[in-house]
Amino acid sequence: MGEGKNLVGVDIGSGSIKVCLIRESRRGLGLVRLGYVPLGPQVIVDGQVMDSGAVVEALGRAFSEAKIRQKECALSVSGQSVIIRKITVPMMTAAELDEQIQWEAEQHIPFDIKDVQVDYQVLRKRPEASQMDLLLVAAKRDRIEDYAQLARSAKLKPIVCDVDSFTVQNLFEYSRGLPADQTVALINIGASFSSLSIIANGVHVFPREIANGGNAITEEIQKQLGIPFEQAEAYKCGGNPNDPSGAGMVPQQVVQIVEAASDSIAAEIQRSIDFYLATSGEAEIARIYVTGGTANLAALARAIERRARVPVEIWSPTEKVTVEAKEVDAQLLLRRSAQLSVALGLSLRKEKEVRTA
Repeated sequence: MGEGKNLVGVDIGSGSIKVCLIRESRRGLGLVRLGYVPLGPQVIVDGQVMDSGAVVEALGRAFSEAKIRQKECALSVSGQSVIIRKITVPMMTAAELDEQIQWEAEQHIPFDIKDVQVDYQVLRKRPEASQMDLLLVAAKRDRIEDYAQLARSAKLKPIVCDVDSFTVQNLFEYSRGLPADQTVALINIGASFSSLSIIANGVHVFPREIANGGNAITEEIQKQLGIPFEQAEAYKCGGNPNDPSGAGMVPQQVVQIVEAASDSIAAEIQRSIDFYLATSGEAEIARIYVTGGTANLAALARAIERRARVPVEIWSPTEKVTVEAKEVDAQLLLRRSAQLSVALGLSLRKEKEVRTA
């Protein structure tokens, strides 16, 4: 829950900067500003910022081109700097839990507790067993501070730092609701990382960050064909028929490369799903929803469905979003909608957050 005005959602991804500003009303979510600026392939590597100047410049451009004057924003982190665990603790009051959470975190987090920022959410209280289930989250302080400093250098005011997978789930919950009587998986496939969220009976029960994404497919095309990254990316996306350089003519070999690389990503996702099923006692997952910049790659959706033997649906983050301002570039929204799940999820956050227990 939150109070006050919506923050600007700022997604600093490995391949691009996405910024969204929404207006909430009785009619739903209205998009009033949208910005997108691509980043070079070596600017952010595996979540680590290699060229902070390029990121700051891109942030400034994104806000300027989108005509966003508001400075208060929400950021997110992902990847190996984030640890998410579902844990069980004895029943206690909110005040007692606040006192105990650091000690509980030390038992489950493989980082020095002084180096991480810890937060939690109560998932379920089970009075009959005198226990409660928590979702425990720890993110490295230096990664949070690095991203916050990038925002400050771009003259922004970071208010909230979230985790990619949670922002996507929040948006999905707004858009579709969380099914109360079945188990579903939500997968956001980014450039360098993918996030898996398994939701059982309306409760987030299994989060997993996977160190693989769309760039792995691009890099495989680049390696096997000996071409620049940008051309490999164009081939992966089907080419550009308006490109006189010939990037629109996709070699047949690319199809095989994309299918093999997609199957490799699907195999990693399936290992996480298998682990969940083996440890949770759940019988099956009813449906898998896939979103993110690589979600529209048909070979990847087919590979996930083939391995999971579960129906896979491509979920568009903008399906319940209406455009409410002429400043929003309709063509940009159409081209980039699959990539906006994190930025839109972040834009749901507000100036004042209220913890729910």
